Amino acid sequence: MFPVDTRVIAFGGYGAVAIGVAIESIGVPFPGETTLVAAALYAGASHRLSIVLVVLAATAGAVCGGSIGFWAGRQFGLQLLSRFGRFVGITPKRIKLGRYLFLLHGGKLVFFGRFVTLVRTIIAFLAGTGQMTWSWFSVCNSTGAIIWATVYGGGAYLLGRHVELILGPTTIAGSFIVLVLMATAVVAVRQHETRLIARAETALSNVDNPETGP
Repeated sequence: MFPVDTRVIAFGGYGAVAIGVAIESIGVPFPGETTLVAAALYAGASHRLSIVLVVLAATAGAVCGGSIGFWAGRQFGLQLLSRFGRFVGITPKRIKLGRYLFLLHGGKLVFFGRFVTLVRTIIAFLAGTGQMTWSWFSVCNSTGAIIWATVYGGGAYLLGRHVELILGPTTIAGSFIVLVLMATAVVAVRQHETRLIARAETALSNVDNPETGP
């Protein structure tokens, strides 16, 4: 389950943990979580690394990587959707709807997305694309990173190889739940798309042009 070579952890130490987690958080498919767990297991078995510093390194990587992913989404996400979105049915009105949904639920998406494989990789970029405020994203991203690194790193350190018996089913179950929730959300949005788009137009006009608001 953990294909990260222990020699990489032994050689790279805390830097390898921070970089591995950061790469995944930026939006690049990379085994960041696996790197964290492997480092925690190595710390527990060899005592050559401090689990506290492993957790701090993973937290720093998650926060920094997520911030870069958010910036990339903020700078280029809307441009990419405006140019290529029509090929997959993403119209300008649906782009506004996506921004509106992030305005309402972005905090929960960023926080809980940290604990789900694949979602963890893209959520920061999506938050930036959805024009989530930087301050709120930072709070949710940092909080999620701290708890995620502590739970997964600390759990692996305390449980050793037995953590595989827990994380495997937990990851699968979590991913399944997220997929079900995403499918349910898509159906709900489709059913009420016209009404939600009208709300999005009103809400975003106040956000984008605050001087015209009431």
